[in-house]
Amino acid sequence: MGALLKYILIFILIYYIFKALLRFFVPMMAKKMMDKAAKNFEEQFNNPYYKEKPKTKEGETSIEKKPQEAQKKPKSDLDGEYVDYEEVD
Repeated sequence: MGALLKYILIFILIYYIFKALLRFFVPMMAKKMMDKAAKNFEEQFNNPYYKEKPKTKEGETSIEKKPQEAQKKPKSDLDGEYVDYEEVD
């Protein structure tokens, strides 16, 4: 019985030590990841090849893509016919 109690106490001790270490290291790792993401974003934003050059002169208007017209769907045979009805008392 003493060995089982010893194993349980060791397990609980390891659990609390691991929990305390996570409270210390997780915020540090999250900050490091955020700094790395911010650095990558800044490098991409400052990249001269990333900036697009305007295709038209200032003041001109251009339409890139013509909007698609609504496509008519063929009426299915399963839809049936609409029948108006009156309620009879």
